Formats: sequence, C-alpha cells, structure tokens
Amino acid sequence: MAVAKRSKIISQLKHLTLVLGALLLLSCDRAPSQSSLGLVLERGVLKVGTLYGLTTYYTGPGGPEGFEYELAKGFADYLGVKLEIFPYYSLSQSFYHLEQQNLDLLAAELTVTRQRVEHFRFGPPYQQVSQKLVFKQGQQRPRDVSDLSGSLVVVADSSHTDTLNSLKQQYPALTWQESSDMDSEELMEAVIAGQYDYTVTDSNILALMRRRHPELAIGFTLQEPQRVAWAMSKKQDDSLFSAMLDYFGNLQQSGRLAALEDKYFGHVRQFNYVDTRLFIQAVDNVLPKYRKWFEEHAGSLDWQLLAAMSYQESHWDPRAKSPTGVRGMMMLTLPTAKDLGVTSRLDAEQSIRGGSQYLQELIRRIPDRIRHPDRIWFALAAYNVGMGHLEDARILTERQGANPDLWVDVKLRLPLLRQKKHYKTTRYGYARGDEAVTYVSNIRRYYDTLVWLEEQREKQQPQSLPESESIEEKLQSTD
Repeated sequence: MAVAKRSKIISQLKHLTLVLGALLLLSCDRAPSQSSLGLVLERGVLKVGTLYGLTTYYTGPGGPEGFEYELAKGFADYLGVKLEIFPYYSLSQSFYHLEQQNLDLLAAELTVTRQRVEHFRFGPPYQQVSQKLVFKQGQQRPRDVSDLSGSLVVVADSSHTDTLNSLKQQYPALTWQESSDMDSEELMEAVIAGQYDYTVTDSNILALMRRRHPELAIGFTLQEPQRVAWAMSKKQDDSLFSAMLDYFGNLQQSGRLAALEDKYFGHVRQFNYVDTRLFIQAVDNVLPKYRKWFEEHAGSLDWQLLAAMSYQESHWDPRAKSPTGVRGMMMLTLPTAKDLGVTSRLDAEQSIRGGSQYLQELIRRIPDRIRHPDRIWFALAAYNVGMGHLEDARILTERQGANPDLWVDVKLRLPLLRQKKHYKTTRYGYARGDEAVTYVSNIRRYYDTLVWLEEQREKQQPQSLPESESIEEKLQSTD
C-alpha cells in the first residue's frame, strides 16, 4: 500500500514539474526547445557529465556502476528519458563542457566551494565530505600544515587546490604540485609507492581506498565537511533545476537516497588497519587451499561473497569453534548441519557446501519485493541472528515509520532487540541484533577487498594464446 502511494506521489510530482515547465515557457518569448527541461524532454535524452572513479562512474562486470551514475540514471528515469553519460578524465574538461552547455548537468562528487559557486549553479546537497591529508603508514605523521616536509601533489582544478590556496595565505611556505594526468585514487597509490610524500583526498574516496590499501594513513583534516551537489550552467533557466529539486526531495523522502548511499559507503565508515592487513594476507596464504570449494559450491551466489562470509565466520579455519557451539568454516549449528546433510562440520568442503545451501535458502525466503543487494544483506543478517529476529526488526522498523524493505533502515533497528522495552513487544524476543549489523558490514568490506584483489591478480596474469594456435601462427596471422 505504501509503495503504491509513493508511486502515485511520484507520478503527481512529475506531472506538476512538466506543467510548471510549460507555464514557464508560456510566460517567455522564446520557443519551447529553449527551455532546459524542454530540451531534455524534446530530445528524450539527459546529458550528464561525470568523472571516472570509484565514487562516480566505472564499468563493472554487469555494466555501468557508481554512486553518481545510479543517481543520474534515477533522474533520467524520473524524467522519462534516456541517460547519456559523458565520462571525463579531468575536472577542467568537464567544467568546460558544462560551461559550453554541451551537458545538462555535471554529476561528479563535486564539493560546493565559494570559487565554484561564482561560476556554476548547484543543486540540492546529497552528501558531505571532508578533505584529508594522506601519507603512507610508517612515515612520520604530519599533524598540521607546518609539519609538511616533503612533496605534496593534488588533482588539478579540484576543490583541494582551492583549499591549499586559502591555506597559503596563512602558511606562505606551503608548496604543492597539481596533476592533470592522475586522479585522486592514482595519487594515493603513488603515495604508497613512495613517488610522493602526501596528497589530499575526500573522505568518502579515502574510506573506499583504505579497504584496498590499508597503508594509507590520515595526517589531519584540511577542510571540514563540505556539501556535495550536482552543478549546472548559470545560463540555464529554472525548469530543469526545479525538476532536480523534486527528484532529490522524493529520493530523500522515500529513503532511496539513504539506501543508495549505504550501498556504496555504509560499510566502509569504520576502518581497522590490522584487520584489513590480516585479511589481505589470508587471501594470499590461506584462501588458495579452499578456493576451489567456494567456487564449486557457490551455486547462485558469487563465490567471493561466500568466501568473505566464511572469513567473517571462521577466518577460514576448518576447526573453528564458538562459545555457542557452532563449528567449522561456515560455523553451522548441529541441527542445521544435520538438515543440510553435513555429517562433519569440521570437514571444510562439507561446511562450505552446507553454508552455501543455507544462505541460498535464506535468500529465497526474503520477500521478492526487496531489491538486490538489500536482499543479500537481509539474508546474511538472518544467517547470523536468525530469520525470526530479522522479521522482528523489520516489524519494529515499520512501527517507527521507516521502510522495512530497506537495509539502511532495518540495520538501525536490529540493535533495539537488545532493549527490553522493544524486544518484549516482538515475537522472538531478545537478540544481539547489533552483532548482526557488524557481521554484515564486515562481510561487505571483505567482499569488496577480495573482488579488487582478484581483479589485480587477473591483470597481472599474462594473456595466453589459444592452445590450437602457436605463437608463430599468431604472429604470422598479424603480418
């Protein structure tokens, strides 16, 4: 019922936006195609500029991905048009094309700075990020600008250059280099490689990168949280901007914005250097012994997700045992093991097979209306705390006016199952729901790191030729 009501509201907002756009056009002495919203609707395409990157846009196994990409795709769908993405390698390129009105808007994790506001119009903020001074773990930590004693490099035309220019008034000796050839992620990797001593990056990108490179350390914060928003040309009228306001208002009210933000950033807010290092070492030293069984028994699951889950359960120790009596690689209870035909929980292959079957069954029991990846997070939570307790948390979520089908809402209520005033009203009573939230977050982090490590391993492998074609034949065929 709530879903149908939201759909009706969305439809009404779209209609109202188009009506307002039409009224605006009638009040002007120019053709409908000259309106920014009219142009988009007339050609049936929303042109959005962005940057390549972890938090913006990249091509994943299933096609285009990224936080900014999903936001832009949602806006295009809201307007009923197709999305055309223009990914750039530098901010200067993207700003140039926005200023020339080759783009309808720029969605590139842009912080709203005083300098940028002078040239562009920004939409409603949907995130906040701070600027961090980054150095390599093990080097002397700088605690403020006066401690910087080596090479500092930042992305050219970024908000970081604006911040450094402001700081230079207070610290005249401050110097830095600007790179147009490397993005923020590459600069952090260059710091790890020892090519530079320091760089500056935004907190959300750093949170993701530290799952891959735990050696990245924070010196200090250069700039307190700034708003992140889409940019538009000041030459455009108000019609597309008004539609953008409606779109983000709906995203905020429906909870979809929070869900999307949680999808990309919710599991990386906390960072543990030792845990991340140990996991990366275990991927190299322990995982190869069991990888074939994760791949063989994954079924409909991603084997890397299954492996990440097993690491959270047992650190890939076949003889692991918890105080509650669960045992093995997938920490199965004795009754569950019997139901799954697992005769020995200490047998690594049997445990992996049983754990995979059990998780897939839990996923099937999650209501079909719950979308991916939330249904995966729900199933993982149920694996840890039980399906009954998960349903109790979803009921509490609905009672409190939030969405029981969104993980970002339910994970806030799972810890309430520890509190008597809440669990006494539920069917299954007390549960350590906070542990289930940590459990899911840890698996998501391990999974992200494992996927990236696998990608790096594949890139390093030499490309082999088909067995039926010798190297000599291959060379001859290219003559």
